[in-house]
Amino acid sequence: KTTEIQLSFQTNYLFMKKCVQSNPVVPIQQQWLMSMLTLVPQSLMEGKDRELLIEKLLGEIIRDFEKSMKRCMVRSVLIKPNVKGLEDEEEAPLPLSPLGLDFSSPWHKRFIQAKKRILSNLHILHPTMKTLLDFGYAEFSTFLLADFVSFRLKVPIDCESLKTDISLSCSKAEEKILNTWYQRVISLFTQEAASNGVSLDQLDSFYSCVATLMTNQLRDLLIRNVEAFVQLFDPEDGSCLPLFKMELIIGEKHVEFYPSFQELEEAILFVVNRIGQTLQNVQTVHSWLAGGATTLHTELPTHIVAWAASTLKKVIRDNLEGPKEYFENYVGRYGWLVDGTAQARIERFGAEQHSFGEYTAVSFNSTFYMICREFEAIKERALKVPESTEEMVETIAYIKEVKAKGIQDLSLRIKECSWQMEYFLDVYLFSPEDIALNATVLLWPKKIDPIFDEHDDLIEESKRKGEQELIHRSEKLTVELEKLAQSVTELEEYSELDCMQQVWLIFSVKWVEIFCVLNAQRLWKEFKVILFTDVN
Repeated sequence: KTTEIQLSFQTNYLFMKKCVQSNPVVPIQQQWLMSMLTLVPQSLMEGKDRELLIEKLLGEIIRDFEKSMKRCMVRSVLIKPNVKGLEDEEEAPLPLSPLGLDFSSPWHKRFIQAKKRILSNLHILHPTMKTLLDFGYAEFSTFLLADFVSFRLKVPIDCESLKTDISLSCSKAEEKILNTWYQRVISLFTQEAASNGVSLDQLDSFYSCVATLMTNQLRDLLIRNVEAFVQLFDPEDGSCLPLFKMELIIGEKHVEFYPSFQELEEAILFVVNRIGQTLQNVQTVHSWLAGGATTLHTELPTHIVAWAASTLKKVIRDNLEGPKEYFENYVGRYGWLVDGTAQARIERFGAEQHSFGEYTAVSFNSTFYMICREFEAIKERALKVPESTEEMVETIAYIKEVKAKGIQDLSLRIKECSWQMEYFLDVYLFSPEDIALNATVLLWPKKIDPIFDEHDDLIEESKRKGEQELIHRSEKLTVELEKLAQSVTELEEYSELDCMQQVWLIFSVKWVEIFCVLNAQRLWKEFKVILFTDVN
């Protein structure tokens, strides 16, 4: 009987649910669908088959809406009995309203009161504030205190010019802002309509809101200018990086860059500090109207200044690595000329009694004699006929090294000596021997090329002789082998034991000769492989 009752409840619930679901529901409003479509980006609304896709999506939305409405009707009309067979039904009853809440007092009245209180105290909603915002946006949205991009377009600038240019630009920009934007603001608040709706006891808070809004506008302007200047030093984009003029100064006893690296860094950071000093004496509207001297607090935030300084210092340090390396290399090579070392040598040498010719010979002719000796050594080694295979390999490697590096070093030394000689020709009369020596040194680079060509011919001739000797010895080996075969044939004629010693002696001598020839042939083949590899 219990089972029959449960089955009856189940059947009745399902029947009534079907009846409720079959009732018509209020369709979704067309304007709701249009509002949904306005939220879709226009780029997704264009293209092939987009209209068909939109129709399918709207049809899916309509079906989901009708399904939800029908479920809501079922949940609000029927209560699902707790019987077996209805466990999978999802239509649970709607949640009950919270108990213990008092809805007797309407909320609309309190809302209106709160809105009035907000409007009376939140001055940013005053129409005058909107006008002030419009003034700031129109004036400051694209305004820069200086044309930072032009720093790259100009010729390399020095630090003092940079400081002067940025100071003048900031001063002119501040004057322009005070003559345009600030005058419009003052003109706005001198009108009676500017403070309409503001009671006398709220004037202070109203003008405090005005000051805050003006402060934010000016401070944002300064921040954007700092960011624009720092952006010039973006390490990933060097197209806008400013070009600075630096000179290498040789002083009395030191070599240095002017300006120094520290002064260059200070000049770049000066731009940030100068931007921060701009628009710091702008008078508040209330103070201007009342004849006071209160100014806006438009100083740059501390974290912006710290960020700009750290970023610029890192970029400056990275970009100065090349000049620093060049400076250290230059000082290492030529610093002794200005730090007193060269002067001490000159004074020590000058303290001795010498003629002018001796002075020049010590440092000038001795250098020419040394260069000549080195070229003579190269010539002697290149034209020497190698006496062995090992000597030939060593000579080829030596000449290869001389061609790759030695001649270049000697050419640089000759060039430096020629510069010295150009000076001495104006102040000293050289003897014929000195002139001949100088001419010999200057002509060596041209004379050495034919010597190298002669060396190559000499090596080729040595190779050819070695090959001919090898062929000769190979032919001789062939003859000896034929003789040895003939001796083996003659061995049959020597049958007596007392002749065996003579036969073995002949064989021993022949085999030693054959071994020497074969070993020489093997060594020559190995040498040819090494020789041709080096030459190529």
